[in-house]
Amino acid sequence: MSKKYFGTDGIRGRVGQDPITPDFMMRLGWAAGKVFAGNNGNKVIIGKDTRISGYMFESALEAGLSAAGADSLLLGPMPTPAIAHLTRTLHANAGIVISASHNPYYDNGIKFFSAEGTKLPDEVELKIEDMLDQPMRSNDSVDLGKALRIDDAEGRYIEFCKSAVAFATNLKDLRIVIDCANGATYKVAPMVFDELGAEVIPIGTDPDGLNINEECGSTHPDWLRNTVLETRADLGIALDGDGDRLIMVDHTGKVIDGDELLYVIAHDRVRRQIMNGGVVGTLMSNLGFEHALERLNVPFIRAKVGDRYVMEQLLANNWYLGGESSGHIICLDRTTTGDGIISALQVVSAVVETGRTLNDLVSGTGMTKYPQTLVNVEMSERIDVNQIDSIQAAVRDAESTLADTGRVLLRPSGTEPLVRVMVEGQDDNQVEKVANELADVVRQAVNG
Repeated sequence: MSKKYFGTDGIRGRVGQDPITPDFMMRLGWAAGKVFAGNNGNKVIIGKDTRISGYMFESALEAGLSAAGADSLLLGPMPTPAIAHLTRTLHANAGIVISASHNPYYDNGIKFFSAEGTKLPDEVELKIEDMLDQPMRSNDSVDLGKALRIDDAEGRYIEFCKSAVAFATNLKDLRIVIDCANGATYKVAPMVFDELGAEVIPIGTDPDGLNINEECGSTHPDWLRNTVLETRADLGIALDGDGDRLIMVDHTGKVIDGDELLYVIAHDRVRRQIMNGGVVGTLMSNLGFEHALERLNVPFIRAKVGDRYVMEQLLANNWYLGGESSGHIICLDRTTTGDGIISALQVVSAVVETGRTLNDLVSGTGMTKYPQTLVNVEMSERIDVNQIDSIQAAVRDAESTLADTGRVLLRPSGTEPLVRVMVEGQDDNQVEKVANELADVVRQAVNG
């Protein structure tokens, strides 16, 4: 069955436009409260990022949950992965995150976590949607839910993050710039690294409800890069608005993306002989990353774009490490979901234990990103390019030209009538030439 409200990562949209409205959120809270009710009570954790609409939606969800007889445990601004962790450790029936991740302040959304701290399976999301179609009826007063604010949530999560590295880990010789994107990590991220001994230079830690992700964080690393260079820091860490993705900057100002960070983590696990299984990337993971893992004898498979698809492949293969180029990294041997702080700690721990710079751990150990060219081809109407013979012939020709030194990917947009033509390989000029030639064939075939 197709879903009406839930996308690949919860429910998200523009505040004030259906379904991101207070009345929908109240009904969503009620529907979720009914679906999650269990024999061990009915309590649901609610956390949020720092965007101004979070206050409104927190209250609406709390009202709906109360009407369904569910107790709300309110965390206030907390990273998405913190909510996953606390849902599990506080033995809640579910967790709700009010966040639109790396989107601007005028967007917002809802993500759910199960009692185990994992994303919801499709069948549970469908149950919630089915309940949303039912008339909302409040419980009698004696059966209404209550609300309780959890005052020690930050401390609990900070200690959990610190436990993700060896107890003896000491960052006293590192100067680290941390960009919290004026988002949910603005308190906890600097405290984690400070308590581990680092000299922390925090930026993006002054949220006003409107400046989340604004020219800062993992999607805008220029501020981080400049601050690292100005302060002569050893490295920089950029998180997004809800703290589940990560980009880093080395001491030279080079931006280190998710593929490179995953390689550093995998390489360090191989070095310590604790690498269990392989790595899951996505269709957009760089070919140079795949080839670098091959040299480490680490298996690699590609999932569809989206962290839930990476998670599906990790669970299916009983592997622990995966992620996306955008910096959404999952370390299942440390936690149950993508966590920017915990992923950063894995990288920083490797820096400390090896005595090498972040730059050296990427380029000095065999990871080289291949040049990539992406061309967007607009279509007059949505067409399945896999069914057009001339396009498939051109793809085969492109793959033959690149041989085993490159890769071709045609990826239709999920939201716009266009096809993304992506070509990558070892030779920059060849990659650009092949991409443009293939895009011309696609353009002619889909538009006549």
